[in-house]
Amino acid sequence: MRSHYCGEIRKEHIDEEITLCGWADRRRDHGGVIFIDLRDREGIVQVVFDPDTKEHFELADKVRGEFVLKVKGRVRARSDETINPEMPTGEVEVYGLELEILNRAATPPFQLDEHTKVGEDVRLKFRYMDLRRPEMANNLIMRSRITQAIRSYLDSNGFLDIETPILTKATPEGARDYLVPSRTHEGHFFALPQSPQLFKQLLMVSGLDRYYQIAKCFRDEDLRADRQPEFTQIDIETSFMDEDQIMALTEDMMRGLFKQQLDVELGELPRMTYADAMHKYGSDRPDLRIPLELVEVADLMKDVEFKVFSGPANDPNCRVAALNLKGGNDLVSRKKIDAYTKYVSIYGARGLAYIKVNDVNDLEEGLQSPIVKNIDLETRKNLLERLGAETGDLIFFGADKKKVVNEALGALRCKLGEDLNLYTCEWAPLWVVDFPMFEETDDGWTSLHHPFTAPSCTPEELKAAPGVALSRAYDMVLNGTELGGGSIRIHDQAMQQAVFEVLGISEEEQQEKFGFLLDALQYGCPPHGGLAFGLDRIVMLMLGVESIRDVIAFPKTQTAACVMTDAPGIVDTEQLNELNIKLKAKPKAEETPSE
Repeated sequence: MRSHYCGEIRKEHIDEEITLCGWADRRRDHGGVIFIDLRDREGIVQVVFDPDTKEHFELADKVRGEFVLKVKGRVRARSDETINPEMPTGEVEVYGLELEILNRAATPPFQLDEHTKVGEDVRLKFRYMDLRRPEMANNLIMRSRITQAIRSYLDSNGFLDIETPILTKATPEGARDYLVPSRTHEGHFFALPQSPQLFKQLLMVSGLDRYYQIAKCFRDEDLRADRQPEFTQIDIETSFMDEDQIMALTEDMMRGLFKQQLDVELGELPRMTYADAMHKYGSDRPDLRIPLELVEVADLMKDVEFKVFSGPANDPNCRVAALNLKGGNDLVSRKKIDAYTKYVSIYGARGLAYIKVNDVNDLEEGLQSPIVKNIDLETRKNLLERLGAETGDLIFFGADKKKVVNEALGALRCKLGEDLNLYTCEWAPLWVVDFPMFEETDDGWTSLHHPFTAPSCTPEELKAAPGVALSRAYDMVLNGTELGGGSIRIHDQAMQQAVFEVLGISEEEQQEKFGFLLDALQYGCPPHGGLAFGLDRIVMLMLGVESIRDVIAFPKTQTAACVMTDAPGIVDTEQLNELNIKLKAKPKAEETPSE
């Protein structure tokens, strides 16, 4: 029906007769001449109708916003005074020769121009209208280009695009699985995959040594701005490559992607151990744009009278750390300190101690803080020296369990960076490596990544000292966001069973849940590894939008619901009976006696 997209029309098309299709973005009547801004996914072009084309001029007068139109016309240059430099098509317009209204439109639920602020609940309810907005259309166009570039890179490097099942078996993290009842197997359930992990490993056993997939994954968990119950992974697995080779390959892919799509040079990604990341930044996904670092001061606080510091300083499971905000006295008010104290409480911190350095040379009167009276002069001197403190600095402290201090001060560091615009660059990528194999919980050991990650030690060493074992895992991080994580996998049955043993998975449970994998490892499984990138997060970061929902065509809300289709919905009793499912009745609320 059309010869061109609206947003493609340029000076080189002048004097051409073209046919356009799209939506009426705006209609204006200027002294007997009607202007219609015609919009499609590629942009907007101005169409002009005058009374010389009487029939079509009269029809143009009836056009309203969001009418679907077909226009035949001739491209001409705009006069100098009417050129619009803000529009890619602003040097030209289309003189309308013919107009056809393909469909009329009711009044939209909200205005679609980019300056209109609309609540997200309304935008999601009328998502098909929201996606007509140029910024939203551009987000999805960018997503498509990113996906295409990734496919092209992996195809050119010998990777095969192979689909893995959507209906599968529940995972070890079964509480997060979306379950699907089976009509043909009474009382049994499929699970939607949280990851194609085991299937891609089996593809390596099969000899299909380079696999990738743009895979839909599902996870039933509490949501945040960068989480969705269904999300998309760039899933990669390869045999006969070690971690350095896999990291080099995927790093090259990401560098090329940023150069091609944003003209950004990421450069060579530095590597940082997990231990260093936690020690310096309190996070395994540090934002290196922010120059602030956590500094360990527990050894200085062991003998101070202030038990809030000396207690954790003498406990090997705790940490006392400080964060020095240079020039912070002028940047952060007391009211703001109170706000930051409330902020870190989210992460379990019971307070936020601080010292204002009014005069670094006056240890008695030059330090302002409710806690400073409990710290002797020698310790004050040593603190200031270790932190490189100067007059005007503001020092924050964390003293608690290591996890609490790391999370609280790590989050505060990022919050200060955002609030005070402390960023030293636009992009700061890195690899985080040498993760622990396990972390200890009240219920025993649990995998830091997943139980198929290879350790960098023998099975005997792993079982003897699981708390010190390191994994062959690696995460790519950008601006404080994990873009993707991966590892070398276990390809030896004895090692896999050793990991299961440390995790407290019995032999019976191993066979029940992973028998097919353990069997496969007996038949010549090659060394292999891989990595999974979060496509939604990559697009979100590259576009600079705040919510992952702005880069997904039809996202769910933070309560994992679709307000447009009203999903999830009620299923009728007949269908439940066919699936052999009976819903548990909710207890009735107690009736209030009538007076």
